[in-house]
Amino acid sequence: MKDKSFDHSVHIENIAALARIYLTDQERRDLAKSLDEILEYFDKLRTVNIEGVEPSAHAFPLYDILRDDEVGTPFDRKTALQNAPKQRNNQVIVPKVVE
Repeated sequence: MKDKSFDHSVHIENIAALARIYLTDQERRDLAKSLDEILEYFDKLRTVNIEGVEPSAHAFPLYDILRDDEVGTPFDRKTALQNAPKQRNNQVIVPKVVE
């Protein structure tokens, strides 16, 4: 249940200070409204019956989704280089990224 008399301005100012951002008055009002909506949603979640539901990180069970490594036939040099935009001495030429 939302407390209508609760003032979010202190929390919003603290969050803004921690994030080192300046907020306009309109942004403060918008954030206060968003915070109210989030807290209302938490109130709705509190009404859900979760008895017998096991805690989990995901809605569906996840298993190792990676395939096992398998030895395969490697590309020959010509096939590996055929789509390279630039090549020299059987090597792919890439743009320099470190000065």
